[in-house]
Amino acid sequence: MQPQRIYLNGDLVPYADAKIPIHSCAVKYGAAVFEGARAYWNAAQEQLYVFRLRDHVERLFTSLRLMRMAPRFSRDDVVAAVVETMRANGAREDVYARVTAYVEGDGDLDASGPVGLAVDVRARRLTAKDALAARVSSWVRIDDRSMPPRIKATANYQNARLATVEARADGYDTPLLLNTAGKLAEAPAACCFVVRGGVPLTPPVSAGILESITRATLLDIFPEVAGVGVVEREIDRTELYVADEVFICGTAWEITPVTSVDRMPVGRGAPGPLTLAAADAYARIVRGGATAREAWLTPVWS
Repeated sequence: MQPQRIYLNGDLVPYADAKIPIHSCAVKYGAAVFEGARAYWNAAQEQLYVFRLRDHVERLFTSLRLMRMAPRFSRDDVVAAVVETMRANGAREDVYARVTAYVEGDGDLDASGPVGLAVDVRARRLTAKDALAARVSSWVRIDDRSMPPRIKATANYQNARLATVEARADGYDTPLLLNTAGKLAEAPAACCFVVRGGVPLTPPVSAGILESITRATLLDIFPEVAGVGVVEREIDRTELYVADEVFICGTAWEITPVTSVDRMPVGRGAPGPLTLAAADAYARIVRGGATAREAWLTPVWS
């Protein structure tokens, strides 16, 4: 699917005409927050489902609050904008929607509005590999004392970008970032899980991570998928080297195994059973194949 229309402040405009001023506070100072929501096509039902859309919108408003941005739109407005944009682009395949709220005006650093809203829908981007070679980054994850890592603020992602550029230049697929305490935080745009002794572990939300919706989904489903709950605790760097399994998760990454860290194989050097079980369960849920989780799905086509 090639995107034809973008939602911009209440209107569906041609893709080429969706512009913001170069001197807007969003461009000059990164005064923007965003969400990435993924929708999945169910061919048998001829329906497109947006996964946990209202949770994404709720987090968007948390980001707006923390960044002291005053929106002119409601939560229902954002939900409607996402669905409307998918319909306008004739989306009948897996797609990704980026919802951006940004300070429009040519303001100073303290500008809080007016806040614009844009929704861009495009075809689902698949990860290039089924498993990743990771490195522990020399860059440290941003700290809550300097910037709020738990939200999706555009400016936060310069930290992720620097770590990613470094990792790719050194021949790795992705970095893993430690926090200022030297404990595991996350990967760029993805949370991290480690399996030790058959128990899935993940850093707590106080470790400098995004409060991830995919992570929250896994915390919910792991007990029934694998018969064991996830333990939230600090994770040392060296635990990555002795882990049975490692995987990252996020809206864009879904659930992707990590099979080596710093050139050391993770477990057998192949995706592990808990990782594969979680990935299979997640894939069923997002496409409407688990009736117990229907509340997480927003249908696009009526």
